[in-house]
Amino acid sequence: MPVSLSEVAIAAATHGTTIALEQDVLAKNQLLAEHNRGWLASRDITALNLVSSPGAGKTTLLERTIRDLQDLHSAQTIQVIEGDQATLNDAERIRATGCRVVQINTGTGCHLDAGMVSRALAQLDPPAQSWLMIENVGNLVCPALFDLGEQAKVVILSVTEGEDKPLKYPHMFRASRLMLLNKIDLLPHLRFDAARCIAYARQVNPSIEILQVSAQTGAGMKAWYAWLEAAALAEVGETVR
Repeated sequence: MPVSLSEVAIAAATHGTTIALEQDVLAKNQLLAEHNRGWLASRDITALNLVSSPGAGKTTLLERTIRDLQDLHSAQTIQVIEGDQATLNDAERIRATGCRVVQINTGTGCHLDAGMVSRALAQLDPPAQSWLMIENVGNLVCPALFDLGEQAKVVILSVTEGEDKPLKYPHMFRASRLMLLNKIDLLPHLRFDAARCIAYARQVNPSIEILQVSAQTGAGMKAWYAWLEAAALAEVGETVR
């Protein structure tokens, strides 16, 4: 059964070895992550780690992205690894789009790790020059620590959450290259200051890119697709160099 970093820390605390065990867990994960990254780069695969709180709209965003891009690319261009503690619900939603998907259930674990992703990659076997979307377990804490071998983390924050989330969970927003502010179609009905939220995110990470989208209505999604295209080109460019 997968064990989360927090569980390792709790178990080790009584022996005074918490820090050493955490470092050991992360070091082993990093080695596996670098192996994943090399394997993905050898196939020019752009891998993104999608992270968020539960309910921010990751799966809906993926469904819309896959369906919208089917007009421009083959249905197999995007491959998905789904992470949840339990159920196959999200994987079934993704499979209904025609996209290939592998589900990882972590049990009590609060995040995916590089070993889980390595095993999923062996099963999924994504084709060259594709996009690999890794939908992590809904959690803004532990996934920030674990590199999976991805090209970038993309954090999804919905306007139904607190606008101060970047300040409360700074490690995740520092670790992410892009923030998607989702569910903007609900802004007229909420007391959510989008400008303040964006300012908080840039306070934590001045270089973070930010796009405002609605996976439900499609607002702002073209900018997200353009970002994906640019990320794919950058991945190919890195491989050539």
